[in-house]
Amino acid sequence: MNISIVDRPALILIDIQKAFDNIAYWGGQRNNDNAEANAAELLKIWRDKKLPVFHIKHCSSNPNSPLYETNEGNEFKDIVAPIDGEPIIKKNVSSAFIGTDLKDRLDREKISKLVIVGFTTDHCVSTTTRMAGNFGYDTFVVSDATATFNNKGLDGQKYSADLMHETSLASLNEEFAMVVTTAYLKQNILANQK
Repeated sequence: MNISIVDRPALILIDIQKAFDNIAYWGGQRNNDNAEANAAELLKIWRDKKLPVFHIKHCSSNPNSPLYETNEGNEFKDIVAPIDGEPIIKKNVSSAFIGTDLKDRLDREKISKLVIVGFTTDHCVSTTTRMAGNFGYDTFVVSDATATFNNKGLDGQKYSADLMHETSLASLNEEFAMVVTTAYLKQNILANQK
């Protein structure tokens, strides 16, 4: 899969919300402390080049969740907060395509290439990426602009955030998407474009 500015790739920012600052709630440890900064760097490039941007917001249906719509954790992190004119897509399941108009918007704008960043690698990023690949979009997941948390197995065994992240990306790469880094994206895809 190749990508260039001519393709007008869309940047899909998934669930970069304040609730994920509560690391204890999500598993006690996370990986990729620079994920938000890398996502913000890509967002700036997309804005500068006037490329399409979509902010995905998880609105939990559970009132006790920090992602419930009236809770402060539902708000976007300031570092990637939407500006006027940038669409906000609200979802209440793992995929940004289920129960939303994201696919309709992408298709209306004739967008065929997606760059995905955000939270969490093994849940909403993975689910959205798998559906994007199944829908036929050329999809790129940015490994250092995504992050996740520790998790537990069926027998209570603990899996580190790094392991969850790496195995999730391995399952996506060259099957549903191409996994790249922020640096690779800037150097090989966005460089030398007007």
